[in-house]
Amino acid sequence: MDMNPVERFVFRALAYTWPFYALGALYVVGPVLAWLLAGLALLCLYLGNAVRDDMQVTGSIPPLIWAWSAGMFVMLIALWLGHLNWGLGMKTLIKSSIGWAKGWALLALFPLAGALLPVRRDVIIRGQGAVGACTLVLAPILLAAPYIGLPERIFTSPLKAVGGPGPEYFTVYFFTFDPASWTPRWQFYAPWSPFAALLGVVSVLMALEEKDFKWRSIGIAAGVLMILASKSRMGLVGLVACTTLPRMMPLITKAWAWKTVAGLTASMAIIGTALLQFFQDFVAAFRGARADSTRVRETLQRIAYERWLNEAVWFGHGRVQPGPHLVEYMPIGSHHTWYGLLFVKGLVGFLALLGPMLWHTAFTMYDTARHPRGRLPLGIMLTLILLSFGENIEIEVYLLWPALMILGIHLREVSQD
Repeated sequence: MDMNPVERFVFRALAYTWPFYALGALYVVGPVLAWLLAGLALLCLYLGNAVRDDMQVTGSIPPLIWAWSAGMFVMLIALWLGHLNWGLGMKTLIKSSIGWAKGWALLALFPLAGALLPVRRDVIIRGQGAVGACTLVLAPILLAAPYIGLPERIFTSPLKAVGGPGPEYFTVYFFTFDPASWTPRWQFYAPWSPFAALLGVVSVLMALEEKDFKWRSIGIAAGVLMILASKSRMGLVGLVACTTLPRMMPLITKAWAWKTVAGLTASMAIIGTALLQFFQDFVAAFRGARADSTRVRETLQRIAYERWLNEAVWFGHGRVQPGPHLVEYMPIGSHHTWYGLLFVKGLVGFLALLGPMLWHTAFTMYDTARHPRGRLPLGIMLTLILLSFGENIEIEVYLLWPALMILGIHLREVSQD
């Protein structure tokens, strides 16, 4: 595959995911890559025709990129006001602002780079396939590790000195033991297993758009392996929902599909009660599969909501806070993007993410109904939405950068149509 200089840089940064992980450097690479690519995009936009032909920007900044940029800037303002309202001090304010630059800001920077720089989606899809190939090569030793006496943790990189959410972001693992069942789970190059499952969903989504059968097979196999080995319920939901729903969107333009829906709706009068009972039983079994985890998450969400509503409605508490023994000392404001936003950045921060996310999701749904190019971006948006209900997006976006660049590339493709 012929590539221009920008594409080669992006491809290599993605293909070297496992080597970067082996050094404990992924959390550093992601933000550095975001600011470099966004800075290059804006520089090329400013210089215009003075840039070499194969590096010139491909258009103007799309409205959705302006929306993401505005939303993430509002997020920074909410962070500052939350710190000032609670008197957290200048040192904490600076540290949290750096955290914003390594987290929330990336939701705008990577789509900006994708929308402006001449990077084709096929290059990123092939790069994700290279990551999948490395995953499959390493899978035998990773899967065998707990049964042949290898340790959970290999080492923690000295790069943790740069600061981050926790040492697990700089630690290289073979596997981890689930504290509830003491069975092994694998997180591959992610900091923990549920996030690895969602990265597996992204791998499958990209592989489904790969034109080469060999690379398509590799990407799908690697993604499914990550989902199954992580033992994540959220990953299984994502594998089904995020791959099938985008492919069903074109049906909304078909008359026969609406007639079928009308017939199914009418049949609910007969089988509706049985279906409702089946759904309730399924949800109960789904929640009971990891009952302790579900209890901790629900308690964290309840505490975050009540403290937001009673203490800091508009700008939140400025940062997460240690939780009580009831939630196993998990930080209040973690394990859920939306409750976390309410607790940390208040209603202002909540709306700053909700606005561009809803707009972008609606945009991809509309384009998917008209054109196959929208399937991958819509699948990515559905994955982000699913992730937001079980994790904190801002501390995981450094590994989602290929998907975010695809979102920007899609906006460029639509504008050029």
